[in-house]
Amino acid sequence: MYAQEQIKPYEGNAHKREQVELLFDNIAPTYDALNHTLSFGFDRSWRRRAVKTLATYNPQTVLDVATGTGDFALLLAHKLKLRRVTAVDISEGMMRVGREKAAREGLHDVVRFQKEDCSCLSFEGGSFDAVTVTFGVRNFEDLDACLGEMCRVLRKGGHLVMLELSYPHRKLWRVLFGIYSKLVMPIIGRLISGDNSAYTYLPETMKAFPQGEVMQEIVLKNGFANVAFHRLTMGICTLYVAEK
Repeated sequence: MYAQEQIKPYEGNAHKREQVELLFDNIAPTYDALNHTLSFGFDRSWRRRAVKTLATYNPQTVLDVATGTGDFALLLAHKLKLRRVTAVDISEGMMRVGREKAAREGLHDVVRFQKEDCSCLSFEGGSFDAVTVTFGVRNFEDLDACLGEMCRVLRKGGHLVMLELSYPHRKLWRVLFGIYSKLVMPIIGRLISGDNSAYTYLPETMKAFPQGEVMQEIVLKNGFANVAFHRLTMGICTLYVAEK
């Protein structure tokens, strides 16, 4: 199994899960604006690509893990004829923003937010047609446990769709993105969010996290089949698709 490097947002002995929860509670009010700014708006097109991919499987019930402020969960509800989207996260601060957006968009009956730890989900096995994660996998304290739980709650024949930031695989773009993520992202993140650690921690997790073929193998070992991945926008983002 994957020996995960425990990069934490803050100093101290608290578990990564506790620190990540605190981090996202702190940056929740500015999170959406920062995402769009730091990705130059590409995050919107990446989400649309993931929705288009999921649409081919015609799910009715979706579990959106590490939902944050619910951007992807709400997009799913808008674009697909879903019966229910269950949006889960460990950060109440992020989900508070998500609930407000769902109410404004008239989707509070379709998208339900619930506090959950992905490593021990409260749902019964086979509860969902699809499980999605967008830009949250890097923050898991125990990647194997979380993937195992997502597989457990997915019905047989259901699909996992994950979007995750990654380092470009081509040398020039890798160097340029390394400079941007190390020098520019923390400055902009600090100015907008007011959190000195958030946008230093996030680029560090991008660099350390398994990508491409390595992640493909990890997903396979945790109960999934037919795992494929597609690099998007010079490899800055990777889309993973798998079946149970």
